[in-house]
Amino acid sequence: MGEIVHTSRIKIVRENGPTRKAIIEGFNEPIYYGVHGGIKKFYKVEPEKEHAATLDHIVAATAA
Repeated sequence: MGEIVHTSRIKIVRENGPTRKAIIEGFNEPIYYGVHGGIKKFYKVEPEKEHAATLDHIVAATAA
């Protein structure tokens, strides 16, 4: 097994409806997750504010 180079420490807190706040160790500002576009249509929800979905971040990470 190789050497561990990083351990992510993240706390996820549900704010309101589908909106979640991620508090990531080492960053001053939280990251917000939620729904938008086709995702909100699929789940039949209308958030107060649209945010990128966790799926958006996963896709972006694999494309890097």
